[in-house]
Amino acid sequence: MKKRSSFRILILHYLKILYLTNAFRIEIRSIIHDSRREVFLKKIKESGFSNLEKVSVTNVYTVDKDFSDESKNSIGKMLINPIIEDFSIGEPNDANSFDYAVEIGFLPGVTDNLAHTVIESISDLLKVEFDVPTENVYSSQVLFLKGVSNAEEAEQIGWLFGNALLNRIHVRDFDTFVATPGMDIVIPKVALGHTPQSDSVNLDISDDLLEIIGKKGIPNGDGTYRGPLALRMSYLKTIQDYFKKEGRKPTDIELEAIAQTWSEHCKHTIFADPIDEVEGGLYKSFIKKATQDIRAAKGDKDFCVSVFTDNSGGIIFDENYLVTDKAETHNSPSALDPYGGAITGIVGVNRDALGFGMGSKPVMNRYGYCFGDPETNPELYRGKDKTNPMLSPRTIMDGVVRGVNNGANESGIPSPQGFVYFDDRYNGKPLVFVGTVGLIPRKVNGKDSSQKSALPGDRIVVAGGRVGLDGIHGATFSSEALDTGSPSTAVQIGDPITQRKLSDVIIKEARDMGFYNSITDNGAGGISCSIAEMAKECGGCDVELDKVPLKYPNLSPWEIWISESQERMTFSVPPEKVEAFIDLMARRGVEANDVGEFTDSGRCVVKYNGDKIVDLEMEFLHDGLPAEPLTTSYEKPVHPVPTFEQPSDMNATMLQMIQQKNVAGFRYISRQYDHEVQGGSVIKPLQGKGLVNGTANVIRPLLESNKAVVTSQGINARYSDIDTYSMAAASIDDAIAAAVAAGGDVDYMAIMDNFCWCSSNEEQRLGELKAAAQACYDVAVAYGTPYISGKDSMFNDFKGFDKDGNPIKISIPPTLLVSALSVIPEATKAISMDFKNTGDLIYVLGDTNNELGAGEYFDMNNEVGNNVPQVNTTEAIARYRAIFKAAQQDLIASMISIEKGGLGVAAMKTVVASQLGATIDLSKLETTVTRDDYALFSESKSRFLVSVSPTNQEAFEGLFSKAHLIGEVSGDTSDEAQLNVLGLSGDALINLSVQDVSKSYHSPFKDY
Repeated sequence: MKKRSSFRILILHYLKILYLTNAFRIEIRSIIHDSRREVFLKKIKESGFSNLEKVSVTNVYTVDKDFSDESKNSIGKMLINPIIEDFSIGEPNDANSFDYAVEIGFLPGVTDNLAHTVIESISDLLKVEFDVPTENVYSSQVLFLKGVSNAEEAEQIGWLFGNALLNRIHVRDFDTFVATPGMDIVIPKVALGHTPQSDSVNLDISDDLLEIIGKKGIPNGDGTYRGPLALRMSYLKTIQDYFKKEGRKPTDIELEAIAQTWSEHCKHTIFADPIDEVEGGLYKSFIKKATQDIRAAKGDKDFCVSVFTDNSGGIIFDENYLVTDKAETHNSPSALDPYGGAITGIVGVNRDALGFGMGSKPVMNRYGYCFGDPETNPELYRGKDKTNPMLSPRTIMDGVVRGVNNGANESGIPSPQGFVYFDDRYNGKPLVFVGTVGLIPRKVNGKDSSQKSALPGDRIVVAGGRVGLDGIHGATFSSEALDTGSPSTAVQIGDPITQRKLSDVIIKEARDMGFYNSITDNGAGGISCSIAEMAKECGGCDVELDKVPLKYPNLSPWEIWISESQERMTFSVPPEKVEAFIDLMARRGVEANDVGEFTDSGRCVVKYNGDKIVDLEMEFLHDGLPAEPLTTSYEKPVHPVPTFEQPSDMNATMLQMIQQKNVAGFRYISRQYDHEVQGGSVIKPLQGKGLVNGTANVIRPLLESNKAVVTSQGINARYSDIDTYSMAAASIDDAIAAAVAAGGDVDYMAIMDNFCWCSSNEEQRLGELKAAAQACYDVAVAYGTPYISGKDSMFNDFKGFDKDGNPIKISIPPTLLVSALSVIPEATKAISMDFKNTGDLIYVLGDTNNELGAGEYFDMNNEVGNNVPQVNTTEAIARYRAIFKAAQQDLIASMISIEKGGLGVAAMKTVVASQLGATIDLSKLETTVTRDDYALFSESKSRFLVSVSPTNQEAFEGLFSKAHLIGEVSGDTSDEAQLNVLGLSGDALINLSVQDVSKSYHSPFKDY
């Protein structure tokens, strides 16, 4: 093994070039009113810079390639809309008077999606090729600020729109700008100051030093470390023993590869390890066993096809197609760079659809966000002495929303289904859920499309984006708490345009041409995990690492192997088809490279420039990690009994409730996300004339079929403050109830679990987790809803410092997101929440109990309580089946499942959606409560607010044992529609204008 004489030095270059260069700047500005100016001005003023008078914006493309003046002019013309924009080359665009110019660009090596598109556009226009990375394009933006007093303030404004992990900022005052003239030409290139090679690592050291390697990574020799390996001591001891048996020291790349493969993020060790008396672990004993038991019980009616073994789970859509589903989290990267973390998450889970079987087409995205209150700005720091500040909740929210927007919209995949959930415990680490539903023919080339396998002799082909430093240690980083050592290289940025080309060539051509035997996504751990996972299918692999294409030269072998650079898929291609496969990819603008061979050697072998740098037994790599039995304790907290009295003004209380951020409208997100692309939208994200966010949606993934897919979700993280079993049960029930309310069939419904936990090395937290997992088994089996996929994220904690420099730990509330997927025979039978006609009858299905514990009403009153909602699965399953029958018989005009905020919030959402009024009588409820406010805001599960035409009353009531007729739809859109509520005593309790309710519902995020 070669030894390095000096340690690796990473130089992130800025080449500032003023003379004697081929590089030139194209500056583009608007010649008409530019609405961006108002957006920038508003955000800057909201951030405390109240003296700012004016902002103007210029887009800049720095082209590092030699072109004639004529060609430069042609490029400039191509990049503008001549009706609203003009451009200049080599000289600054006139920005009129300003005090400071602030240029925001990317740091060297950061993915620049806009620049990639410009390169392709120039190549198409001028029929030239760019020799990347020697020749390149770099995008940036210049803000011209009027009303700024000094350069420091101008830089602070610049950082409102940049992230120190990703961006560079240059400031120039007006006089210097005019004299120079303009901003410098900046070429942000990456130079790696070392010769790439692999080192051996000495593990024959003390346990104390071993523990440091497990936490901080391989030492560089200068007191620094490469980044977290997240290896427990028992794992390190096992690795020690393995290499003693092999008679050698491990290489750095071998240790890094093992760490990725054994990480909690990839192996889900907490769910896999024995825990108390549950020897098989939580996953096998509760989640997987639930699905096995359900499928066995369904027998011939089992609709599952592929569960737990692939990138996504799959169920039967019809006789010709399957639908697939998968949801992931991107929490840790989103805490550091919300935009990059979120866009990487959404395009990554799109690849999970592409990686199902022989490749399914992404037909719908899901999303869900858990944030701190965006109206607060807590001072949190990852480092001492106010260093490494955490981003504000508003900054995180804005970046995440924009990231999913760009990733999904630019990929041409609709994003109709989602939620937002707020709790200040997400200030330390947000949760960013993203999911994708896919569609795939059941047969591809006459074979079962859900089955795939790499074969010995197949070539290993990696297609898509090139490899850089982005995403280094992403898997191990996500397996730990966020703290001062969290690596910036763990953040990567997805490129949806590149991925869309890759997706199209897979789904529209390569799959059906039989060009490959197996396919998988390059996600966590990069090719170290994707190639090694596919090698399990055949028994081994030989990789030539120097054939992997790089974004820039001199990456170390271990970096190439574990980088999580985006838009990459790995294929197992028969040797005789490699040339045609790579040629097809090239003709579609996708780079593909043959990097090795799948074998049956039983070993994973990697070579670099002819040297063997990895030689591991496949069995050890995948199954060598030792089980580590876990023990739990679980003491449920007891909270003070709320003592506040019922408010005297229930009108004001109702309006306050509908403004709670967890129930208010978030159309500012829904309107950014394209839900009509691909043309299958049925029940849309915003329902009714009043545009209310639904908790379920319906799409037709196959336009020539009337069959439809219903998707929904349930999340009740605050319930964990009382009882995690009840939290999990309620989340499952809410997901199923929401799907049922939209027309879903509980007997043809699958679910997914996404656990996001905290401090999972503590016995109390493990006890909470075990209780939640038990609920996952109990409720899923009772409903007959199998789990087809899932994911967990176990260390969502923040360890850092507060504004006074005191150490602080912030743990998220134990959170479980449950997603539901149902197939219904007729899209026309789908149901929306908005009332349809004056005079329709209003029913509540289900009982209302004193179950407000940890709910929205108690939270609004700064209480927790103890009466957390309970799920009665026996009553609920009968109700769900009856609702589906009623839906199929067209007996239901509107329906909404009663969730957060109870009946009161459901009623307000329904009148807002329809813009019709209603009269509701609480005395007609089946309820155990004696207070009007408790009857309104109880969050008892498995309940629905339904409207029915009087002509269908008898048929409807005949299907239900507990259909409580509580009111009638009143008023119309030409009247001043009212929501009137009579109390439990029959007296008038609430009289609200529907317009006032609408304004309150939309008010929390109206300015976002």
